[in-house]
This record gives sequence, structure tokens and C-alpha cells, in this order.
Amino acid sequence: MKKMLLIIFSLFFLIGCNKGEKNNTLKEVSIILDWYPNAVHSFIYTAIEKGYFEEEGIKLNIIYPSSPNDSLTLPAAQKADIGISYLNNVIIAKTNENIPIKSFGAILQRSVNTVISLKEKNITSPKDFKNKIAGTSGGVLSEIYLTSMMKFENLNPSSLKVIDVGFDLLTSLITNQVDFTIGNMINHEIPVIKEKGIEINYFLIDNYGIPQAYELVLVANENSLNKNKAIYQKVLKAMTKGFDYVQKNPNESLQILLSKQAVDQFPLNKNVEKQSLDILLPIMQTSENNFLNQTKKVWENNVNWLYENKVILKKLPVENFIYQF
Repeated sequence: MKKMLLIIFSLFFLIGCNKGEKNNTLKEVSIILDWYPNAVHSFIYTAIEKGYFEEEGIKLNIIYPSSPNDSLTLPAAQKADIGISYLNNVIIAKTNENIPIKSFGAILQRSVNTVISLKEKNITSPKDFKNKIAGTSGGVLSEIYLTSMMKFENLNPSSLKVIDVGFDLLTSLITNQVDFTIGNMINHEIPVIKEKGIEINYFLIDNYGIPQAYELVLVANENSLNKNKAIYQKVLKAMTKGFDYVQKNPNESLQILLSKQAVDQFPLNKNVEKQSLDILLPIMQTSENNFLNQTKKVWENNVNWLYENKVILKKLPVENFIYQF
């Protein structure tokens, strides 16, 4: 009997050791988010929770950015393996500063940048921008977007006053410091302001002369992509499994996200995040494009637009910006 117990104990010990050995062999991969955890990151947290990264031999470590550019600059400097950044930021950084970065997957298949105004302002399109005050979060792109939209409607851009309100887009709007704001995300600011019971008008910017763009893209250092191609392919596989699960089980995936939220820095509202996820899922995968797919044409259109608006100094071939497996 003692011999039998010893054998059983030995078997359990070996199984435990093998399990520990397997965990120790996981390849650690770091990803820096574009912001604190919210609905757009559900596929990542779900993939971790369901063990999809472990199935691919990966332990994914999530990093929060301390500044807006971290998700681009840290991967470029190989201080993070992956970043979540923006298509136009990649083009500008690569063209004007020769930063060694490439995109290897598109999280959102269209832009979600939105103009918001209080209902009482009667601003329903760029036609209504004349003699108004716009609030932005700063940066050259917001002003270029506004100028392009006004030119699209044959208006003089100089008739619009632009104010940098930083991160206070909604506050500046509600307190009437500005007539409208740009740089809002349709999946975040819209549900947030509606939750407050405030009546608004809003529209997406890419309906008015601005080319369609992938709102968020996965980026990595060029050399890292070439050297560790198989690892990045496994990352994409795990993320795709996570997204498939979110599609089929949105409520469970939302609970997973809420359990991982950064409560001290960016607490989440369950109702807002549910609305956000409902908005995001149809634009993360469409009838034309699968999740994480990206096409050369979308990048080419944005390169041309940025060059025409003198944001970039030259036009580089699209292959300089995207990595396709």
C-alpha cells in the first residue's frame, strides 16, 4: 500500500514539474497599449484569460503608456515587442524621422475619429464650421483634418478658430468653451456623453474628403519582425482566437475586461464599455476584411493625402510601412 501511494505521489510530482517546466518555456512578449484598458482591447484580455497565448507558447505582458507616443517609440527602440498605434503616426514617424517601425495588423478597419457638438449648436456637417470655435487635443493632424473638411465643403478654413483643449474635449464642449470638438472616438466619447443625458450631434470625419484609415494598428520594430517572424505570427493567431471568442461571447468578454481594468488610473463604466464593444465589433471585422487584415491601398491613400497636405516631406512606397507575413 505504501509502495502504491509512493508511486501515485511520484506521478503527481512529475506532472507538477512538467507543468512548471512548460510555463517556464513560454516566450515572454510585451505589448504597450495606446491607452488604459477599454473595450477595444477586449480581444487581448480574452485571449490571455482563455489561454490562447499560452497555447502558442507565449506569455503576453501588458504595458500602459506614460505618454501618447510611447506605443510607437518604445517598440521602435525595441523596449517593447509590440505597440498599438495609429496609421498616420506610423507614416509620419517613418517618413520624416526614419523611425524603424512597421505595422503588421489593423485592429479597426476604419477611423472612429468623430466631431461632436451640442444639439443646440446645429452643427451637422463641416458646412456648419464657418465662424465657429473648434476644440482639439493638439497636434498638427487635427488642424489638417479641419482644413481638409472645410475645403471639401468649399469653405474658407480661416473662418474657423481652433483651440487646443488638451484632454478636456468633453468638458470644453459641455461648458461652451468651444462650439464643437474633433478627436473624439465614436466608441468612447459618444457613449460617455450620452450616458450623461446630453443631446448631441456627431459625425465621422472620413465622410468629408479625408481618406479611410485604420484607426489602430499593431506595430513592431522592423528588425524584430524579420528576426522573430514566427513569434509575431503566433501572436496574431492568439489575438484572432481572442477576437473570435469576443464576437461569440461579448458579455463574458466584457466581464473579463472589467476585471482587468486600471481602476486607479482609468475606471470603466460597464454600460459605456458595453455600448463601445457593440460599436467596435462590426468595424474590427467587416464583410470585406478579416480582423487584423490590412491592405496596401488604404496605406497608399493616406500617404498621398499626408503628402498633399505637406505633413510628410516625401512619398515612400507602401512596403516601408507594413509588414505582411
